[in-house]
Amino acid sequence: MLSRSSTTASLLLRSLLRQPRGFSSSAAAAPVAAKEGGDGKLVASVLFERLPVVIPKIHPVVYAFQEFSFRWRQQYRRQYPDEVLGKADARSLQRALDNKLYLVLYGNAYGAPDGKPVWHFPEKVYENEETMRLCAESALKSVLGGLDNTYFVGNAPMAHMAIEQTDSSVSPFKRFFFKSQVVGTTKYHIGKCKDYAWVTKDELLELFPENKDFFNKMIIHIR
Repeated sequence: MLSRSSTTASLLLRSLLRQPRGFSSSAAAAPVAAKEGGDGKLVASVLFERLPVVIPKIHPVVYAFQEFSFRWRQQYRRQYPDEVLGKADARSLQRALDNKLYLVLYGNAYGAPDGKPVWHFPEKVYENEETMRLCAESALKSVLGGLDNTYFVGNAPMAHMAIEQTDSSVSPFKRFFFKSQVVGTTKYHIGKCKDYAWVTKDELLELFPENKDFFNKMIIHIR
């Protein structure tokens, strides 16, 4: 009885492993996705993130616990200048150190209305890369000049959106978002755009009011 049960479980496991999986990072994944997309384009966008550098303020409720009070007071009662925690130079990574920052670019973006410059993430239209992850790497590399001091989190996209354009010159397309993080540096030489900024989540939501709910769910805030 036990032997038959083990055999059945083994056959079920093999069957599951043979089934195609969504968001695969294998070499065949992107061409298949492109074929399924028909005439619609696939666009890889990169959410390039800098993690907090200093520990953010703790909620007052935490201080009610006496066993933690001394440790919290010693660690979190430091006074930081406004340029560190406030809205200093938006092009600097040395701002809002108690929060996450995200890189946004101002310039031409795929699917932008009337081809006008808009705020957007580093992006690239999928062409012949083996995977969408490689397409995303290429997008970020074209902006930074290389991938030194960057780290891509996982092979699969963190989210995607299907975009229907009112502009008849642009067919509907799908945008896939990949997360990458700043590693070991406080400055990048950013190009291929008219302007750029490192923004907090709240500032990012102000830049994309039409997609506010989508980005609010996609990005896990530090607070």
